[in-house]
Amino acid sequence: MRNYRPLIMGRRGAVASNHPLSTQAGLDILRAGGNAVDAAVATSLTLGVVEPNMSGLGGDGFYHAFMAQTGEAKVFNGTGSAPAAATRERYARGMPASGPLSVSTPGALGGVAAMHATYGRLPWARVCERAIEHARDGYAVTHTYRRNAQEMRDRISADARSRSVFLRDGEVLSLATVLRQPDLARTLEEVAAEGAEGFYRGRLAKRLAAGMHDAGVLVSAADLEACRPDVQEPIAVTYRGYTVTQTPPNSMGFVLLQMLKTVEQFDLKSMDPAQRIHVLVEAKKRAFLDRERYGSDPRHAPVPLEHLLSESLATDNAGAIDLNRAADLPINNPEKADGDTTYFCVVDADGNAVSAIQSHNSAFGSGVIAGDTGVLLNNRMSTWHRTPGHPNQLLPGKRVRHTMNAPMVFRDGRLWGVLGTPGADNQVQINLQMLVAKIDLGDDPQAAVEAPRRSSGQPGQPANWPHGGSNALTVESDFSPEILAGLEQRGHVFERVAPLAGPCSVQIIRITDDGVRMAGSDPRRDGWAGAY
Repeated sequence: MRNYRPLIMGRRGAVASNHPLSTQAGLDILRAGGNAVDAAVATSLTLGVVEPNMSGLGGDGFYHAFMAQTGEAKVFNGTGSAPAAATRERYARGMPASGPLSVSTPGALGGVAAMHATYGRLPWARVCERAIEHARDGYAVTHTYRRNAQEMRDRISADARSRSVFLRDGEVLSLATVLRQPDLARTLEEVAAEGAEGFYRGRLAKRLAAGMHDAGVLVSAADLEACRPDVQEPIAVTYRGYTVTQTPPNSMGFVLLQMLKTVEQFDLKSMDPAQRIHVLVEAKKRAFLDRERYGSDPRHAPVPLEHLLSESLATDNAGAIDLNRAADLPINNPEKADGDTTYFCVVDADGNAVSAIQSHNSAFGSGVIAGDTGVLLNNRMSTWHRTPGHPNQLLPGKRVRHTMNAPMVFRDGRLWGVLGTPGADNQVQINLQMLVAKIDLGDDPQAAVEAPRRSSGQPGQPANWPHGGSNALTVESDFSPEILAGLEQRGHVFERVAPLAGPCSVQIIRITDDGVRMAGSDPRRDGWAGAY
């Protein structure tokens, strides 16, 4: 297969993200003497400006950092909780997809700042500079931005401030129009001066809380004040001699690890492509049943990771897979995934790395900007369940179950690769495809990223309320007729999309034995990889 893009390679550092300007921001920091964490902060904050449809200060994130000298790895959980006023009774009619009541407490900045305070090398204000510049001076609108804005024009139009920033006279901005966000630039200047403390508990917090209150958002000054990131240990499994580490609950990173342990029971490399895809899909279906049974905020409900990641469960799940027939395994919940997120990764010259993911949830989140702060707010409340006793049942002060996950891969104790993707429930499925492509089949990062893609649905699966869904297997149309026929013979039902129109937007950095950083980036959005 001929790649659309070259494989990017360098010996000292690499950054891959969902926008060229954020990738460049990270590379600039690496060249200025910053480490992977410094570069990750610059990339994160810049993404929140130049890709406002996906993430920003008003959203959430997970930041998985590894420090090569000590071998230490930590996950900085920057996900906010449901507001104290967000009772189940208040949402008796369901979880809104947008608007003021869809907003949860934003946690991303807390996670980023905690990671920098722990491992960063350069001053905090220095890593904020590029984000401030792009918010103040503007950047050119991309095809992806225009597509998302067109899809969400009604959502953007419902809020006067969002309408004035992200549209012109109610219309989507033309390609290459310069989009400026002066209010956000001033807020980022305050963030650069005062850090996350100001955002959650300082003068900026007061302005943010007032803006949310005026818009009808339930998040209060007290909710902001109580918002603090968790620092967590990664969870891990071995897969064919590699160690894959992941973000722990309330992330659904455990689902990827469970799928890996199941498919490890099969000789995937020797299978024909249709049979291999079938096995991956069937392993996914069983793991998603457990995601629904157990995925939760571990502060409120135990998540039995020892059982979920055990060899015995993997053996049982593998044994239940019929190699000749697709199983019908609906998720038993009466209650269409449109999650829009952004993933990025960084590896520096010393082998330090960050695997990170952040999100508003859906494109343009709630559509609400908080007063004069320029902060576009998430719509994370739409991912709660309302069924009493469900592990992801809405409770004030509880963190919602997140589809976001940010893996790393190690071999013989050394960092081997970092990868990830946005894409709601598709994330762990596509991450599985990437790991199999790289570990089992030996594909380079760009070849793995550009290969034809598929994703499996199950009734009751999608993250956003009301959690509908179908059994369709979404496939890009450049799969060979032989592969599609083999899947169809096994009972898979297709939803066909154009080449490169499938889900997700993968970023990968792989480290070779010679220390070369090989970086791949997905052409399905605005992703771009850089290395030096």
